[in-house]
Amino acid sequence: MIPFIDLQAQYAETGIEVENEILRVLRTGQYVLGPEVQAFESEFATFCETKHAVGVNSGTSALHIALKACDIGPGDEVITVPFTFVGTVAAINFLGAYPRLVDINPQSFTMDPNQIEAKITKRTKAIIPVHLFGQAADMDPILAIAKKFGLKVIEDACQAHGATYKGQPVGGLGDLGCFSFYPSKNLGSFGEAGIVVTNDSNLAHKIQMLRDWGQDKQGHYVIKGGNYRLDTIQATVLRVKLPHTLGWNETRRTLASRYNELLANSDLQTPAAMPYAKHVYHVYAVRTRKREVLRQGLETHGIGVKIHYPLPIHLQPAYAELGYKEGSFPYSEKASKEVLSLPIYPQLSNTTIEKIVDGIRNSMS
Repeated sequence: MIPFIDLQAQYAETGIEVENEILRVLRTGQYVLGPEVQAFESEFATFCETKHAVGVNSGTSALHIALKACDIGPGDEVITVPFTFVGTVAAINFLGAYPRLVDINPQSFTMDPNQIEAKITKRTKAIIPVHLFGQAADMDPILAIAKKFGLKVIEDACQAHGATYKGQPVGGLGDLGCFSFYPSKNLGSFGEAGIVVTNDSNLAHKIQMLRDWGQDKQGHYVIKGGNYRLDTIQATVLRVKLPHTLGWNETRRTLASRYNELLANSDLQTPAAMPYAKHVYHVYAVRTRKREVLRQGLETHGIGVKIHYPLPIHLQPAYAELGYKEGSFPYSEKASKEVLSLPIYPQLSNTTIEKIVDGIRNSMS
């Protein structure tokens, strides 16, 4: 069996150090926020080349709290895409705001900037571009539109740790950047965790208050917040793994290149690496009109695959209230019918990739 992701193999690389660091922190008696979280926040801000980073308890919480810090609320509109994880849109809905969707660029799978202006209304307050599968959205035109209309830009970088846009790390390009540390991510915790990065000191301070019930000091509640705090143990795990992340990303890029080489003469469309972006391949997603045939064939050969995403947000039953119909976003809908994600993680070997490609050939013949 070839798993879609092998977290045990990653643990074998860092496990002893992680265990020692967790034990060290357990002995301190400090299990919520504290110096360990502050240290990770400082290190991750450096990683993203931003002034501030505020740890929270998940990527979805990061998006939610970032929107709240921008005073997004009932009646407001936020522009984003339908081809993304549901959390992107859910975070907007949580605040009573309306997700106004635009289609993706069919090559990059990220927001098509050419469609944004037509969707802006007097209620629009922000744009959330999604750096999907490990590749940056085309940010320059998005930022230019946001500046023209006075909109906030909140980057959904939950799948793009270490990805860059024109040489600059994602997360610090807009007003706020949001990351998830779900275990399968390029930088993953041992549970749920997330972070918001920014160069805006006022937004950083507001997010710090919002994640801890809105208090600026113990027992003094300035704004209405909640419990979004980053777990100290997760921060400890992430501190151990963060120095490995760029190296692991380069390994992912090497593995993606090997896939590209072996699949060059196949009927599959391999991922497009856009000229402005350094892709870090959180997901290696191929496209085929025969996806179900390929999926079943690979699973028969013991190869783990996943579909990201089988139904775009606007066609999900939970979001029927948005009022979109089939055909509203043809590129997102087509991608949802064709995309299949193959195994990719730093501990994957070239020999295993060759076996996966053999499985693809056998499945498609």
